[in-house]
Amino acid sequence: MGNWGMKTLAAALFFTLVLGGMAMAKEATKIGIIVVDIQGDFTKLKNGSLAVDGTDEAYIKAVEENTKKLKETGYPIFATQDWHPANHASFFTNHKGKKAFDVIKLHGKSQVLWPPHCVQKTPGAEILLDKKLFTAVVKKGMDSKYDSYSGFQDDGGKKTALDKLLKKEKIDKLVVYGIATDYCVRATALDAVAAGYKVIMIKNLSRGVAPDTSQKAIDEMKAKGIAVLDDLDLEKIKGN
Repeated sequence: MGNWGMKTLAAALFFTLVLGGMAMAKEATKIGIIVVDIQGDFTKLKNGSLAVDGTDEAYIKAVEENTKKLKETGYPIFATQDWHPANHASFFTNHKGKKAFDVIKLHGKSQVLWPPHCVQKTPGAEILLDKKLFTAVVKKGMDSKYDSYSGFQDDGGKKTALDKLLKKEKIDKLVVYGIATDYCVRATALDAVAAGYKVIMIKNLSRGVAPDTSQKAIDEMKAKGIAVLDDLDLEKIKGN
């Protein structure tokens, strides 16, 4: 083979390696979506027992439209769903003499006592979005002894199916939003980072229980390397 032929072969090999490497890099990042607890009992729309401010019809519509956009883009979408038994330890009604929002010690941790909410097989536990949007729905909070803010595990450390489902889909970047910013969104996003995922949280597709605790949660998420976007931006999601 002549000198020119060698140069041509070397150039072809170079471009093959470069383009192959680019393709592998592109395949290496797969994005998944976690929609947190969009359930009747957490919304003003349904006069929920634990309704969060700003969870009216317009909010639910915005979440559904943006989730559809992500689905159409081809991203696998997972929902988390509080699914409590009626005797759940986080309900103030299961503690004699206590009232809603009292704080007690439970298993050595501070536990807010909530109004009964998202009780299994009740309307308040239903997810308000089109179920066809979801690759899977991950139920949480089923152990009566432990609260479960995170989609990944309860307060006792028992894992849900979420991490296995994400790994099955080979996902390594997550977009997280829903209810509530300062509780279940925060806990899910932080556990996702701890499990090795790159995480983006969408602020305006989430609603918090209180402005101060929501801001504290956002600051905490940022400090852990979570990117917080005001609105859903497909280009920024790909680039972050």
